[in-house]
Amino acid sequence: MRDAFLTLGFALVLAVACSAAEAEEVTVYKSPTCSCCQRWIDHLEANGFEVDTREVPDVKPVKQEKGVPQQLASCHTAEVDGYVIEGHVPASDIKRLLEERPPVRGLAVPEMPIGSPGMEGPNPEPYDVIAFDDKGKTEVFSSHAP
Repeated sequence: MRDAFLTLGFALVLAVACSAAEAEEVTVYKSPTCSCCQRWIDHLEANGFEVDTREVPDVKPVKQEKGVPQQLASCHTAEVDGYVIEGHVPASDIKRLLEERPPVRGLAVPEMPIGSPGMEGPNPEPYDVIAFDDKGKTEVFSSHAP
């Protein structure tokens, strides 16, 4: 009987460990020639995400289809668990989004601020991660300083 409980206990621990280790899959739409997009993908993978990269000749139609407001556009668009991720959003903010599950369409880092993931370089600048909904409402989700 003791062995049966030990086996059951081990199986439960293993099941919990395996489900915790499963990476959230992010689908990224990007230009085949954009190197900063690849560095952002590397950032996601280094932070535990599984990435499915889709190279497209023009990302604008993807942005329109996914409901990214024009003023929040950046170089790549991604999807994760029903949310849209636009631009160089840090993995920590994506994890927070997935944990808190706010009623938003997604997150965006407009343009390409120096110092955001994938845009590392000299003279990093502060930037905001913006949450947006389907009606065009936006609000600051988080702020990052150099």
